[in-house]
Amino acid sequence: MASILILTPQFPYPPHAFTGYTQGTTLRNFNLIAWLAERHTVDLLTFMTSPGPARPGDGETGSAAADGACASLQPYCRRVLAYPAPVRSLARRGYDTLLNPLPDMALRLASPAMHAHLTRLLRENHYDVLQVEGIEMAPYALEVARKGWPSTGARPRLVFDDHNAEYLLQKRAFLADLHRPGRWPAAFYSLIQWRKLAAYERRICQAADHVIAVSDADRHALQRLVPGLEVTVVPNGVDLAFYRPDAVSPQPGMGPHALVFTGKMDYRPNVDAVLWFAEAVLPLILARVPDVRFYVVGQQPHARLARLAGHPAIILTGRVPDVRPYIAGAAVYVVPLRIGGGTRLKVLEAMAMARAIVSTHLGCDGFPFEDRHQVRLADEPAAFAAAVIELLHDHQQAEALGRTARAFVEAHFGWGAILPRLEKLYP
Repeated sequence: MASILILTPQFPYPPHAFTGYTQGTTLRNFNLIAWLAERHTVDLLTFMTSPGPARPGDGETGSAAADGACASLQPYCRRVLAYPAPVRSLARRGYDTLLNPLPDMALRLASPAMHAHLTRLLRENHYDVLQVEGIEMAPYALEVARKGWPSTGARPRLVFDDHNAEYLLQKRAFLADLHRPGRWPAAFYSLIQWRKLAAYERRICQAADHVIAVSDADRHALQRLVPGLEVTVVPNGVDLAFYRPDAVSPQPGMGPHALVFTGKMDYRPNVDAVLWFAEAVLPLILARVPDVRFYVVGQQPHARLARLAGHPAIILTGRVPDVRPYIAGAAVYVVPLRIGGGTRLKVLEAMAMARAIVSTHLGCDGFPFEDRHQVRLADEPAAFAAAVIELLHDHQQAEALGRTARAFVEAHFGWGAILPRLEKLYP
């Protein structure tokens, strides 16, 4: 049994999409912690974006968290220490983009208080493993390593779980925006971040004793930064009991030709996906299926989506209590992503609920899916629209695709089948 201190950029709860849309980082980290807790001793040090009422966490001065949220993780963690996430102004971000050598993601959660808490925990406790979840938390481990590990015992193993090959995500965003003059400021930002992230991601991978990636594609991307780097692939998974075809009834009123996309709607790749689908693909579908409706399900719709609000065939739901009724009501679940990295939990959730899926190749990047077996794949507007129309008209094909998708995730992407891959990383 190992003693493990885990650092996460977001509070890893709730484990399901009940509060609008729980982000993939939260889902991955909760399931990882729950699995590790059955075999090891786990302490959690994390940020909370909505800290709620303050309380002394497990007797340690200065911690602040919502009582109920921390209590929810007590069955899994010996200690849960959650602190308010720092807030950076837009002006500060602009300054750092131009003049700071570090990427935005290395500065996003910079907190001297959090660094002090980490140093104290390492000084007062013996940990076999310090596990860093996501590049936002990498600065804490790197700073501790630079100053010297404060523990009097053996230095803990440093495990870095890279939720995305982040430099590659920004490279793709730059290339996607480069040819659209209205998006040149965003392209310039991504170009700068791409270059900074390549250097920074290389640095944390070289410092870590073990590196985890979510897909073979991300593993190869990290190995391009650090040739010969040993990377363990631990893909994202899905709760097969929670996301099952008969879990919930479809959302009332969706109609027989509902198309659904789910995601946090202030996230740049999701915003780009919805706009591209609404403007380039949906008109082609409407010409053949006039009663089709496109449901964009997710919290915090970005201002760029405001121009879609009056469209008669588009419904922006905002935050919803549970995304599953919308997935259950989808005649076709669409994944029109053109930017991004890692693997998408939204794809696994829709597959687990036996939905027919049409996706870009990038939307399913990192998954071993085959076109017309588990999903339909298309990258150009006309081909994407044609695949959706075919499934809307051919119910037998859509149902068969959904059944195959469910069987595939049952065999390969349940958390119980995935997380044992971590075992070799712990003493």
